[in-house]
Amino acid sequence: MSEDIGFLEIAELGARYRDGRLTPIDVVRHALARIDCLEPSLNAFANPMAEMALADAEKRTSELASGLDLGPLHGIPVAIKDLIDVEGVPTGFGTRAREPQMATRDAELVGRLRAAGAIILGKTNLLEYAYGVAHPDIGQTNNPHNTGRTSGGSSGGSAAAVAGGIVPLAIGTDTGGSIRIPASYCGIVGLKPSFRLVSLDGVFPLSWSLDHAGPLARNVADAMIGLAAIADIDSAPQRDIAGLRIGLIDRHFGSHEITPGVREALDAALALLKARGAELVPISIVGLERVNTELVTVLHPEASVIHRDLLRQNPLGYAPVTRAQLEDGFKTTAADYLLAMRYRETFRASVEATFAQADVLASPSVPFVAPRQDPRIEDGEEGEMLSSGFANVSGHPSISIPAGMSEGLPVGLQLTGPLGRDAALLAMAGTIERAVGAYRRPKS
Repeated sequence: MSEDIGFLEIAELGARYRDGRLTPIDVVRHALARIDCLEPSLNAFANPMAEMALADAEKRTSELASGLDLGPLHGIPVAIKDLIDVEGVPTGFGTRAREPQMATRDAELVGRLRAAGAIILGKTNLLEYAYGVAHPDIGQTNNPHNTGRTSGGSSGGSAAAVAGGIVPLAIGTDTGGSIRIPASYCGIVGLKPSFRLVSLDGVFPLSWSLDHAGPLARNVADAMIGLAAIADIDSAPQRDIAGLRIGLIDRHFGSHEITPGVREALDAALALLKARGAELVPISIVGLERVNTELVTVLHPEASVIHRDLLRQNPLGYAPVTRAQLEDGFKTTAADYLLAMRYRETFRASVEATFAQADVLASPSVPFVAPRQDPRIEDGEEGEMLSSGFANVSGHPSISIPAGMSEGLPVGLQLTGPLGRDAALLAMAGTIERAVGAYRRPKS
């Protein structure tokens, strides 16, 4: 059976299911074989769930054969980040601070995927509790384009599983860029939806005020299918590139941290868009210079409170960097936290106001290609979060799409849309994706 099966998009898999060329059993077997081939060099999976996935594949195959058709995700394998509960499967959280916890029920988003006919293929690796670093006992997930580079944090296992041709769709979480950063590094699509659009019931929190869950896929159409399964969204018409107003966030494109190769790739993508009739509009966002500092001021104490009891019980179970960040979070004053929360309200309004000038906002997803290890989260101008964190603070939907290559590694273009208009953002992202090029399969 051809290895190309692992790189088929959701619509093509569905078409082959329905005309008899493939079955969900074929695809799940192929996915498990691909895991065997790529692991442990990728280190993408905490638990492949082979037995359960094959049982579900048999069920979904029988359903389709009998005429029951639940829609585009029927029989499609999906990978789930290992801080999201899947009934009957341990949730490991990427830590050694406590033993994996057996999930007694599905997270709401997992239940919605099952109701749409999806097959849960396995649980993917992550940074410890989606926060500090990869726990040294677990290790980082590596990049399918170059296993000497990271796939990114914290949803790196989900990104690698998609980019490596194991599954067409995975679910991650994003608190400061943890879907979009791995998507950029791995050359795929990663969507952080509008705040609270996707239920976080059954998802272990990092920061109650900043957490989001969303899909990773190899193209915008598949990300849309994934989002439609886990959230209630309206449809939006396709957009023409001609006349589309793309707002270039000046602080992001003016960053000294953008490497020459990333800038060259993004300049080429923007030139293509302009040549096809898009209008490129410089955009300034009031208060953007403070956003990363204020994000950390909210994130650190919330994470510390969430981990307070476990940190007391087993501090040495955490990776040293994670433990240090959790301890540091208790130093944030109540006044500083409240001021940061107040800032969020005014900053959200500042971002929303820019859509009077532009239809969609653009930034480099990350100003550099995948490094060898995940950079640490630091206060202020930490480079990896330079572009991504602002949409977590404001709550706006934000997506990373492939936008060329640099140093043999993918470059991402981040697009951010009006609050609550996720389908419209996806429609614009699909238009831009068709203009600038799409996912590139790893050479290895």
